[in-house]
Amino acid sequence: MAKFEKLINKLTSLRSGKMYNNDFFLTWEKTDDEIQAVWTVADALRNLRERNISTKVFDSGLGISLFRDNSTRTRFSFASACNLLGLEVQDLDEKKSQVAHGETVRETANMISFMADVIGIRDDMYIGKGNAYMHEVADSVEAGYRDGILEQRPTLVNLQCDIDHPTQCMADALHVIHEFGGIEKLKGKKLAMTWAYSPSYGKPLSVPQGVIGLFTRLGLDVTLAYPEGYEVMPDVVEVAKKQAFAAGSNFKITNDMKDAFKDADIVYPKSWAPFAAMEKRTVLYGNGDDAGIKALEKELLAQNATHKDWACTEDMMKLTKNGRALYLHCLPADITGVSCEEGEVDGSVFDRYRTPLYKQASYKPYVIAAMIMLEKFPNPAEILVKLNERGTKRIFD
Repeated sequence: MAKFEKLINKLTSLRSGKMYNNDFFLTWEKTDDEIQAVWTVADALRNLRERNISTKVFDSGLGISLFRDNSTRTRFSFASACNLLGLEVQDLDEKKSQVAHGETVRETANMISFMADVIGIRDDMYIGKGNAYMHEVADSVEAGYRDGILEQRPTLVNLQCDIDHPTQCMADALHVIHEFGGIEKLKGKKLAMTWAYSPSYGKPLSVPQGVIGLFTRLGLDVTLAYPEGYEVMPDVVEVAKKQAFAAGSNFKITNDMKDAFKDADIVYPKSWAPFAAMEKRTVLYGNGDDAGIKALEKELLAQNATHKDWACTEDMMKLTKNGRALYLHCLPADITGVSCEEGEVDGSVFDRYRTPLYKQASYKPYVIAAMIMLEKFPNPAEILVKLNERGTKRIFD
């Protein structure tokens, strides 16, 4: 109970009112107070659930999910978050909708939103498309609300786009905050966000971009490492540089994985496709050029294969701070000798960090629920206090 009260006191000190009736697209579009409010509400919701107190703040309503890419953790995290708050989830399967028959984004957005409170979208595969689509959906429901079509404006949560993966990176950061004993303990810690070899092709850029776009503002010294030719979006790099400067920390880019791992407190080895290749891929898909797509895939797989030494091995981990850096991954990882012959991480390293990795993933439902709550209620601290005072048992006893 003392922990809960401390969280409420912290939340009331934060200015997060502008999140109400708004959307969550990119972390760097939010203020420091708004980012911390998400983590604080997430911790408060988890605290209530741990004490068997119901957190249902909706008696009815829908959470609409649209996944344009495969997903396990984020899909179930969104469903869990909606259920935690009392919303029922309805998936929008575009193959079963009228989108194929020419239904516009504006029409689809309004038709799915009659009784919806939140829309969660994952659209991460095509450069210049995913985030833009989310904004079009948000603009469409805003117009529908303004025109009297919708009696409420459903808010939007970015479940991963071509630019950022805010729910993942916010969960990653909350895990790191708890592991190191508080956000104030992160100042000066070194985080290595590094490319790692994968035998697959076309992994999105949004995780490494999301990591450098969030952790640089928390006072950590962030190193982004990749082989030559595996650059991320230049605009996000500029965001990271500006945020590191404002936080009084360091941000650097290197083409040496060992340099990144040396004395690192946190490592995040994760494969991604080169930005230039993803731009090319987007054009090929837009033109329906199947032959071009296959040729690009072959080229990128061959390029990946020249960098098999970019892997999180036992020897690489020995370079980190006291040889015991916190290992992060968004999962699923390409595990050498388990899910593939050679991949991002040694099986022995992954096994040693399996429990903290699963803890890392466990924060995502609460982060998403917190985003929804801050978007739907003007005074979330007051609502959380009322839930605690009401004390309705989630499981009857």
